Amino acid sequence: MLSVREIESSDIEHICDYWLNASPAALKDMGVDFALMPDRDSWRKMLQEQIETPIQEKRSYCMIWLIDGQPVGHCNVNKIIFGLQAYMHLHLWKKDERSKGTGRTLIQMTLPWFFERLELWRIRCEPYAANPAPNKILAKTGFQFVKTWRTKPGWLNFEQEVNLWDLTREQWKKLKL
Repeated sequence: MLSVREIESSDIEHICDYWLNASPAALKDMGVDFALMPDRDSWRKMLQEQIETPIQEKRSYCMIWLIDGQPVGHCNVNKIIFGLQAYMHLHLWKKDERSKGTGRTLIQMTLPWFFERLELWRIRCEPYAANPAPNKILAKTGFQFVKTWRTKPGWLNFEQEVNLWDLTREQWKKLKL
């Protein structure tokens, strides 16, 4: 059984473990610069602050992905302009759940939270162009490819080629069952 919910304080250690226990190769595959990785206390503080910040003031908003009630990943948005747009990030922690359609379903379950709670008109995503998995899942989920370009897409990333994907509220509503 798949479900999603907002991040809770009990999720903080799971997210810290995901980032801090990832191999250098896994981080590189995500476009992450290992030298920019915060320590555990910094992660904890940042995530707790995110939980406590009122919705209209959030700089980042995170949803936890669950299978049978157990956390298996998270999806967050940052670069939030409340009422306008945000940039989405996808993280399925459990390798054995990847490439099974789980991520696509969890993204579909997460999008209403982002569009409705943040009153967004657009969600964008800039995955590392060299990482095929998120690019493939975004296309299958209904995101529209915009362009490939070179940038530093986030505070944890090295400069890289990214694919910019876009989903408007109007497009999302047409996808809803």
